[in-house]
Amino acid sequence: MTTPDSPVDSTATPDAPGAFRPFAPVAPFAPSRRSLLRAMAALPVSALAVGGLPGLLGAAAAAAPPSGSATRYTIVPFLNSNDGTVNVYQSDDATDFRLLKASAYTPPAGRIRDASILKHTDGYYYITYTTHTWQDTSTTIGFARSPDRANWTFLYDYTVPIANLSRAWAPEWFVDSDGSVHILVSCSTADDEWIFTPYRLRATNSALTTWSSPVALSGIGANHIDTFVVRTGSTYHAFTKNETSKYIEYATATALTGPYTISRTGNWAGWGGTREGAALIQLDNGAWRIFFDGYGDGSYYCSDSYDSFTTWSAPRALPGISGTARHFTVVKETVSGGVSLPTGVTRSLRSGNFTTRYWQDQSGLLNLPVVTASSTAAEKQASTFTVVAGLADGNGFSFRNAAGGYLRHWNFRGRFDANDGTSTFARDATFVARTGSASGSVRLESYNYPGYYLRHYDYQLRVDPSDGTDLFRQDSSFVATNPL
Repeated sequence: MTTPDSPVDSTATPDAPGAFRPFAPVAPFAPSRRSLLRAMAALPVSALAVGGLPGLLGAAAAAAPPSGSATRYTIVPFLNSNDGTVNVYQSDDATDFRLLKASAYTPPAGRIRDASILKHTDGYYYITYTTHTWQDTSTTIGFARSPDRANWTFLYDYTVPIANLSRAWAPEWFVDSDGSVHILVSCSTADDEWIFTPYRLRATNSALTTWSSPVALSGIGANHIDTFVVRTGSTYHAFTKNETSKYIEYATATALTGPYTISRTGNWAGWGGTREGAALIQLDNGAWRIFFDGYGDGSYYCSDSYDSFTTWSAPRALPGISGTARHFTVVKETVSGGVSLPTGVTRSLRSGNFTTRYWQDQSGLLNLPVVTASSTAAEKQASTFTVVAGLADGNGFSFRNAAGGYLRHWNFRGRFDANDGTSTFARDATFVARTGSASGSVRLESYNYPGYYLRHYDYQLRVDPSDGTDLFRQDSSFVATNPL
């Protein structure tokens, strides 16, 4: 029997989407440029993608990808061990990022740090990035583009036109609701090379080769770095690191350049200090996810909000890339080639890695026993389910047993209950189809616990967080077959 690497507890209730359990920590890695520079006594004390366009929240509500399509998230981080190149990773759930191409782009000169990715209207992917390591004067930001996210071509280095500029760091793409393309960049002058202020550059041509004069973001002020902005309705939401307190702060404005009002400071979201490189994306279930580099403790984190950025789930270390990936942003797309799972039909669900074992309703709990041609008619019926459109999202899926009960998670255990008509039940009983590890298989992600999958553990079915391993992907993969 295959078992996961380590058991997880099931003490949290299914009713609160923010009640996440952390992933296992990873070993610490080297401190960032900013933690190093701040340790130097000589220095004074005193940063929705819809359709792949970061910063733009569209009018349509977030939803699971339709049948035959898939959600795809792409990041292009530089490496903890090497800031001269970047890897490209992709994910279908914004949690389990897998390597698409190692050392996918190396600039012709200088370094590549803090790469931000954009899918432009011309069909190309663009990155903009910091061109020098933290110790060096860095007055330019770099640009490269790719037709496929794997093969990149250097475009140019752009000198940010700020008088007496010392450093231009962490450029971040932002696309506004009118389609205009902007870059938010953290800049310092030679008067105090470690005091950064966020500036806005606006593209003045569609080729992204000419830029407006820099405009400081009013209200955020000096000594803030890594400013990342998303827009919802008429409000601009900025997440920016205060370099004195080391906390990511939150500010709002009615214009991209401000004036912003910083309303949440300190450890307001429960993320802790020494965090940097904030980047946000909206998930398929409508939640907002923030990613940030916890450079002080060796992990890369994510945290989710379901109430317009007011409260956030406990930060979770991302599996797989923590300790390797550094400072990235995310581009989200809907692409073809996802799972097609017909609804309104009966199916049996077979384990992808234990091919004689099937889902079976056993006294209201979902288990994975061996079921064969010689099994009783009752056992076969208990292993047959009707696939229907998701109760909480019609692009997701729900599963109904012969008695009319729906598969849902409760204390992260798979079980069948009568639909009580509540939104909580609908979310608990809805799963998003992701491509499985075996040919023709599907993985079923919890709708209200993004990154948690229905998987077998000791031949019981439960909802557990992905740990990024092949074993977990296999244990959470199932094949829909004709009814037994």
